[in-house]
Amino acid sequence: MAEPLFLQSQMHEKIWGGNRLKKEFGYDIPSETTGEYWAISAHPNGVSLVKNGLYKGFLLDKLYAEHRELFGQSKSPVFPLLTKILDANDWLSVQVHPDDQYALEHEGELGKTECWYVISAEEGAEIIYGHNAQSKAELRDLIEAEDWEQLLTRIPVKAGDFFYVPSGTMHAIGKGIMILETQQSSDTTYRVYDFDRMDDQGQKRELHIEASIDVLNIGAPANSSPASLALEGIKTTLLVSSPFFAVYKWEIDGSVKMQQTVPYLLVSVLDGSGSITVDEASYPLKKGDHFILPSDVKAWEFTGNLTMIASHPNGH
Repeated sequence: MAEPLFLQSQMHEKIWGGNRLKKEFGYDIPSETTGEYWAISAHPNGVSLVKNGLYKGFLLDKLYAEHRELFGQSKSPVFPLLTKILDANDWLSVQVHPDDQYALEHEGELGKTECWYVISAEEGAEIIYGHNAQSKAELRDLIEAEDWEQLLTRIPVKAGDFFYVPSGTMHAIGKGIMILETQQSSDTTYRVYDFDRMDDQGQKRELHIEASIDVLNIGAPANSSPASLALEGIKTTLLVSSPFFAVYKWEIDGSVKMQQTVPYLLVSVLDGSGSITVDEASYPLKKGDHFILPSDVKAWEFTGNLTMIASHPNGH
């Protein structure tokens, strides 16, 4: 029977994490410094578990390996995407991710292009998005001089903002921001600067200056230009379409019937409640749910008041 695959996933504690994953979404969190919920993931560092139906109890990596028909017979050797919710109770490190070629050569996994939908942001919250160096030599000079004021580009953010962050982009999520991140399935991060903070062992976290300089892009990052279409029952916004993924925001008000036009979809409910009906079977939806609509789900109907982020792989 064709059905959505609802997922249970792993929390990750972080030096910069907080407790809003519990406050905002009602999740069970391991501590008051919980930074990330890997909501849809087949990455070895945090694999999701199917909660319902025929494949109940399957880990997503095993399901992808053994039932590729659910994923359009995807040729990607690993499940290609990862959806996270991040609670930045403090600044994340200033960092950069490598592209596929560099990451496969040096880390043995995919590179990491990602994007952020801002769920909430405190007054005055900022991100770092890009840098001001005009050459690799200037980049090195400013990093070695620790002239962060001159080097880093700060941008104010608010709820509903969206940022496309290709591999090679200098970036950091600022204090007081909660985001939904869609990314390639990778956990490789090169830290450029970590605000000189100490971990709970009294040690500064490792920096990766040479690797960062290797992979950082020169020139300002180009953000996407979201495009919206309002139809009866739904406002759909294409947030980005990149070589790695397409990401949409769906705002449901009432009911809308939809059809599968891609091999499969990853869906996260950010607000509201309602239901999804597939082959006359109805499944309740609430804020904080995450599910996959596999290839055998050809059509469905959403009912209720729901804000969701959906994504699918592009060309990989």
